[in-house]
Amino acid sequence: MKQGLQFKFSQQLSMTPQLQQAIKLLQLSTLELQQEVQQALEENPLLELEQAEAEGETAISDDDELWDSPCSASLGQSASSFDGEDSVFEGASSTSLHDHLIWQMQLSHFSTVDEVIALAIIDAIDDSGYLTASLDDIISAVNQQLDEPVELDEVAVVLKRIQHFDPIGVGARDVGECLALQLLHLPTDTPWRNEAFTAVREHLALLGSRDYRTLARRLRLNEDDLAAVIELIQQLQPRPGEAFNQSDDDYVIPDILVRKKNNRWMVELNPESVPKLKVNESYAKLCQGSRQTDDMQYIRQQTQEAKWFIRSLDSRNETLLKVANAIVLRQQGFFEYGEEAMKPMVLADIASAVDMHESTISRVTTQKYMHSPRGVFELKYFFSSQLGTDTGGEASSTAIRALLKKLVAAENPKKPLSDSKLTELLAEQGIQVARRTIAKYREALNIPPSSQRKRLI
Repeated sequence: MKQGLQFKFSQQLSMTPQLQQAIKLLQLSTLELQQEVQQALEENPLLELEQAEAEGETAISDDDELWDSPCSASLGQSASSFDGEDSVFEGASSTSLHDHLIWQMQLSHFSTVDEVIALAIIDAIDDSGYLTASLDDIISAVNQQLDEPVELDEVAVVLKRIQHFDPIGVGARDVGECLALQLLHLPTDTPWRNEAFTAVREHLALLGSRDYRTLARRLRLNEDDLAAVIELIQQLQPRPGEAFNQSDDDYVIPDILVRKKNNRWMVELNPESVPKLKVNESYAKLCQGSRQTDDMQYIRQQTQEAKWFIRSLDSRNETLLKVANAIVLRQQGFFEYGEEAMKPMVLADIASAVDMHESTISRVTTQKYMHSPRGVFELKYFFSSQLGTDTGGEASSTAIRALLKKLVAAENPKKPLSDSKLTELLAEQGIQVARRTIAKYREALNIPPSSQRKRLI
């Protein structure tokens, strides 16, 4: 085979280190970006933070009327705690349920054996306040620590004492026992106390399925009396330990700030989320000389890397601002009137508006947040699929979910709307949605079916 040389021309995409860095910064969240900037500052002596021109500088004027009402950046809410009059613990606390029970045990007059049993029982109580181990398992665990074996009656007595610790109902083995313990702790003259006790101990399944007709017949009560019984039961706490497990609210630093000024929606970067960097001028001046020492070569290299990092950061901010402007322009109805005015929008719509690829839009909108008078939202929140209307228009799935929540909130609790009825009501407003779609949206919104939403009160 004869060897030879030949020229061949071809084109291929090359990912330069600068391009890779720009893409990396583009997909970072605010927290991750701050960590990346901090790492760059530590590794590159030519890179430094710009000092703020004035202390207390803010991006939004204090006299803007739209910002008078506070908007929380919280992403979650803790569940409410038991409000009983005899409850010692109220609200959130840094003390865990386990420590709270140990503290009460130490204040009680337990014998040495009973204290070992109590510790074993408390260790078997989960975060919701329920006993997760059987009494036989507790006996086995205790007998391994004591010289003389304990009896079942001894463990049962200690468990009964713990079940009267705060919060009331802790140490219960099931929901019925938990609610019954709380009812027994109420004054004996509490209206409907005995009937409620019978309901939770003997007819808990009927309560769970909301079969009120059968429950009224079993308790021999009319509808009004049964409503009073259910109202008393609803005041109880089925998870007595939940108040001790309240987690702190999660907070985010919004990347984009949106406000209305002179009847126009203004979009700007949040200065707190955008670190301002510059090249150290003192070191940069040393590069102007013609000396080719190792030190000068190092300074030139670090200077170039610092400039590349700043350009990548500026490119990220410019792209983020451009995409946010396009989103706000298309979703002005949402900022004016709320979720029901949300327009259907996909990544391709914004990609076409800003002349970028859909993958770039996906990176920009992931873990980036926007602060507006209506709250804090991830940029991906504004994207939703579309459904047709009778008039030939398009409706956003987000708007339909908001309308669905509004219909369910306004329904008669004694006769809740079924999925078929919700479909009919939406059809009357010109929105054609299949019943199975309504069921899917309802489940996504954590709205139970009509049979479980039925209430007597």
